[in-house]
Parts: sequence; C-alpha cells; structure tokens
Amino acid sequence: MRRLRALAASVASVPVTLFGLVLITFVIGRVVPIDPVVAIVGDHAPPQVIARVRLELGLDRPLPVQFVIYVNRLLHGDLGRSVMTSHRVTTDIAHYFPATIELATAAILIALAVGIPLGVFAAAKGGSRFDHFVRVISVGGQSVPVFVLGMIFLLVFYVKLGIAPGTGQQDVLFEGMVPRVTGMHIIDAALSGQWDAVQDGLAHLALPALVLGYFSLGYITRMTRAYMLDALHSEHIITARSKGLSAARVLWVHAFGNVAVGLVTVIALAYANLLSGAVLTETVFSWPGLGMYLTVSLLNADMNAVLGATLVVGVVYVGLNLLADVAYRLLDPRVR
Repeated sequence: MRRLRALAASVASVPVTLFGLVLITFVIGRVVPIDPVVAIVGDHAPPQVIARVRLELGLDRPLPVQFVIYVNRLLHGDLGRSVMTSHRVTTDIAHYFPATIELATAAILIALAVGIPLGVFAAAKGGSRFDHFVRVISVGGQSVPVFVLGMIFLLVFYVKLGIAPGTGQQDVLFEGMVPRVTGMHIIDAALSGQWDAVQDGLAHLALPALVLGYFSLGYITRMTRAYMLDALHSEHIITARSKGLSAARVLWVHAFGNVAVGLVTVIALAYANLLSGAVLTETVFSWPGLGMYLTVSLLNADMNAVLGATLVVGVVYVGLNLLADVAYRLLDPRVR
C-alpha cells in the first residue's frame, strides 16, 4: 500500500510539472521581441492583413484568454504551423525527432560501454594513478563544450586524417535511396537490405555519437565510481571477501550488483539530457535531428517551431524521469 501511495505521488506530480512547462513556453512566446504575426505575413504586409491574422490567432485577446486557447490547442495536438516549412509543427517534429533518437541512443550506448567499466575499476583502485586518470577524463567530459569537441573531432579525423566522412547523416549517393520507415536512417537501411547504406550511416554516426557520448560518459563514470566506493566499504562486501570469494566476483556480483539498480535513474537522466542537449552537436555535424530543426527555426524567428520543439523535449524529459522513478521503485527491494 505504501508503495502504491509513493507511485501515485510520483505520477500525480507529472501534470503539475507539465502545466509549469506549458506556462513557461507560453510566457516565452509572448515576451520575446518577435511578433508572430509579422513572422507569418512578412514585414511588408498591409496593416489590415496583420490585423486580420492577429484576430484569427486570438492574439488580440487578454493574456489569460490566450493561455486558455493555447492549452486547448495543445490538448488537441496542435502546436501551430511552422513559418519556415509551412508544415504543422507536429509533422516536422515527427520527421526530425527520430534522427535525434538515433544519435542519442548511439551516444548513450557508447557512454555505458565505456563509462560503467571505468567507474567500477576506478573505485576498485581508489587513489591509484588509474583512478586519478579516470577522474580527469570524467571532469573533461563535463567541462569541455560539446561544440568545441565536435569541431576538434572534425578537424582531426575528417580534415587532417581523412578517416571519417563529413557532416550529415548520409552521403549524397544514398539520398532518396532508403525508404523511410522509422525515420532512423541506419535501421531503415537495414530493413531495406541496403548494407552499403548501413555502413555509410554508421560512419557518419560515429563522430557525433562519440562527441555526445563523451558528454554523458563523464557523468555516468563519476556516479558509478561514487556508488561503487560506498558499496565496496559496506559490511556485506567485507563478509564476501572474508569467505575467500574471488576479487572479480566480489567486484561485479556483490558490489556492482548492489548499485546497478541505482544506476537506472542515472542512465535515464543521462539519456534525457542527450535528447534535450543534442542541439549543439547536431548543429556542428549538420545532423538532421530535432536540435538542428530547433536551431534553424530560432535563426528564422519561427517561434511556433521553437516553442513546439522545446515543449516536446520537456515532455520527453519528464516522461523519462517518471519511468526511471517507477523502475527504481519496482527493482529495488529496499524501496519496496
């Protein structure tokens, strides 16, 4: 019963958080020095046209009434129409978001494959040179700006060494050849059996995924190390060592097995940060994802697209946090 109450409290907090997110996006859309009507009809439109469009959009009404209209449209899945593409924002987001998911998923897999072992071994060899090296690497992942690292990677691996392809999601030779199914280029190429396109997609994905993965690697490594240090100094680890169990079994089964559940929340937060923070990486590598769409929309004063993309990213972030909280409560017997 207590677990159900805690779970209900977590779920109940979601609508409040989403309402705050909607309110913030509405306020931003009204305080920015960009007239959405002028962005739609142009700077040289006649005054009567501007007045008519303002009336149609309800922008002539008081702010509380505008907010009610805004919420009502959101509840019906209407994020407005993009000035830049002339499509509905929901249509544009559905087109661009899969590429961001593809990039963020590849990045989190790299971060997990490297960050967790580094954190575990750094904790096992606490105070050693290896531990200090891992801590420096972790701090670097959180300190070096993503766009700086991205440009360095392009300069070294593309310009100087020539072992990586250029920017973008695919080579121009494969444009229009892969049928769109999921929106994720590599998966769609594999589903259509075009393995040359799969190889080309992986080559284009490597650099941006490494850059974005290094950003999350620092966070995951530091949290894994901190959890493992606490676990290795606990009584049950001392008991396991006194029984003569191998060091590898003590480290991975008893210590890491005890902290793995706690890492669920860390991984979910890292993944949410990748989905919301891929803007700079996608801009540097011209990756056709939601971050690139958001950047171009902002440069073109397309506020419907900017606010719609921001709102979707916020909803995804809140949803992943909720899933992490629910998973943590279900998997950890101490919470139950």
